[in-house]
Amino acid sequence: MRACIFDLDGTLTNTLESLTYSVNETLKEMGLRTISSEQCRQFVGNGARCLMKRALQVSGDENAGRLEEGMKVYGRIFGANCTYHVTPYEGIPEMLDELKKRGMKLGVLSNKPHGQTVDVAEKIFGSGMFDEIQGQSESLARKPDPAGVFYLLEKMQISKEECLYIGDSEVDIATGSAAGVKSVGVSWGFRSRETLKEAGAQIIIDVPQELLQYV
Repeated sequence: MRACIFDLDGTLTNTLESLTYSVNETLKEMGLRTISSEQCRQFVGNGARCLMKRALQVSGDENAGRLEEGMKVYGRIFGANCTYHVTPYEGIPEMLDELKKRGMKLGVLSNKPHGQTVDVAEKIFGSGMFDEIQGQSESLARKPDPAGVFYLLEKMQISKEECLYIGDSEVDIATGSAAGVKSVGVSWGFRSRETLKEAGAQIIIDVPQELLQYV
């Protein structure tokens, strides 16, 4: 292998507190009930719009009729709080350092809005850790569509046979499958090992250092 592309939330960084805080501040401003961190955990993975739609539906706006309003409020609040209490999972920085030492190219592909994806990745890991960082944008279909994987492979000049895709959710497993790259599920993130198995994950690791045996 010559490259690894990582999901961000739930894979490299524990962003649950940041996401829950931003969603709940949005809901409070809209006069709606807040959600629990466990609800937020289940709602993430398909992008900010899907997260807000699900949050609205369980918070008093059953038909998500205020979604556009919610997106504007959330965009403002999350933009200011995207790194709120965000930390890397234990062992992730050391694993990334080892991959860099081995000459691997590293990418990030997230359904988090692009600006916040860059902010989180660079604040937590430094501006030189990743060769390419891509979040959700209007120019690329969001995961599980493989467009983002293909885009990063082209920019890094890597073939799909030379790349691992690593993520923590059923969305990530579907993304890797759609792109035709070998994927690795991680059990420490926002979804359970059982969910990853049901999604078709062939490889599941429990600690970051385990990834090194597959590269």
